[in-house]
Amino acid sequence: MRKQVPLLLTFCAGMIPIVALFVPERHVSTVSTTLDSWLIIVAGFALLLGVVNVVQMNTNKIRRKTSGWPYAVVLLAGLAIMGTFGFAGAFGGFGGIATRLDGTSTPFDWLYQNAFLPLQGTMFALLAFFMASASYRAFRARNVEATILLIAALIVMFGRIPFGEMVTKWFPLTTEWIMAKPNMAAQRGIMIGAGLGAASMALRVIVGIERSYLGLGKGE
Repeated sequence: MRKQVPLLLTFCAGMIPIVALFVPERHVSTVSTTLDSWLIIVAGFALLLGVVNVVQMNTNKIRRKTSGWPYAVVLLAGLAIMGTFGFAGAFGGFGGIATRLDGTSTPFDWLYQNAFLPLQGTMFALLAFFMASASYRAFRARNVEATILLIAALIVMFGRIPFGEMVTKWFPLTTEWIMAKPNMAAQRGIMIGAGLGAASMALRVIVGIERSYLGLGKGE
């Protein structure tokens, strides 16, 4: 019973949206819509559990003074401050969570604009250096495929900056062709493969072959 009930619930929850997609019947659509609403509620509780898990993990790290524990302090402080202003703003405190009617920022909006967005921009700026380093290692013309990749990358980079258009108008035109034809074809192939993989995994979960979410093996 400990295994059969979760498997039965998973099968029903997975089959109802599939049936509703192919059976245009009002009662089936109503059940599927209700199930979607329940999914939002479950996701809300999962988000709460995630927050509790983050707090517990970082609290233990601070208590044990493990490596990087000052960053855990900053994380918990940011979580507490933004969470407090967010909850208060959602219930009308501090003037809401968006800008006030007179155009001034609420505490939540001020922190978002002046703390979160600059930190996010800093993170993306750091990622640019990591991407440049990875590109330097990947674009070494060691074989024909790497040479083609290097040439295409150079054309796209020059086609995306004003300097490339100043050199020749063919850089932007060639860049648009590369992005619209070979790049789009590769992206579609990847998306099709990912979709087939997601569908196969969903079927494995629905029919009970994949039971990792139960903490059980295939034969248990």
